[in-house]
Amino acid sequence: MNVAIIGYGKMGKEVEKIITERGHTISKVIDIETQDMDLGNSDVAIIFSAPKSVHKHIINCLDSKVAVVCGSTGWTEKLEDSVNYCNSVDGTFIFSPNFSIGVNLFFKLNNFLTKIMKNHSDYDLKILEKHHIEKVDKPSGTAIKLADDIIQNSNYCDWTTDYNTDQNTFNIKSIREGEIRGYHEVEYVSENDSIKICHNANSRYSFAYGAVLSAEFIFDKKGVYSIDDVINNLKI
Repeated sequence: MNVAIIGYGKMGKEVEKIITERGHTISKVIDIETQDMDLGNSDVAIIFSAPKSVHKHIINCLDSKVAVVCGSTGWTEKLEDSVNYCNSVDGTFIFSPNFSIGVNLFFKLNNFLTKIMKNHSDYDLKILEKHHIEKVDKPSGTAIKLADDIIQNSNYCDWTTDYNTDQNTFNIKSIREGEIRGYHEVEYVSENDSIKICHNANSRYSFAYGAVLSAEFIFDKKGVYSIDDVINNLKI
């Protein structure tokens, strides 16, 4: 499999290692200063670029008949356009705000807990996410995914980054400090006790590994897929 890496920051370099470890070929590296956007003989592109350039890269990949794995966040106002364009050109596309297998299992735990807590209005909900100081978007895409899933499965109507007293809205708190790879926490608090689930990333490897597994999964496919399709296909 020939893989193009789009976005050559910390995540792109981690992806590069795993591609090589798994016996694939790096066909192209596109960074912020790259002028030549020709993807050549690439089969799949893995995108971890800055938010403002993501949609442009996705369109270029699809026009070049290159399958797309996108793990960038902070650009999802263009996600629906990207999905529609992929379908219109019979392309291949998978997006996840977090490709870590552990985080996606955490999403499932969050959904399960949300349904259990739906009728327990004596508990207040809050989400906490912490990342390194260089992370641009706030809240994180993972926190927004947790929040959107909660809204789908509960009586909550919205989330906010401001503290509020509206019982139908919950708070997401974001912290940017040090070299934190990614910490997410969902907590229900009552007057008498609290219930908390959390996920802590010990390294960037899990994010990059999940992205490469996703590239292997969509390599010979057409259509729009989710990380759940990848996880359900794993034989581990």
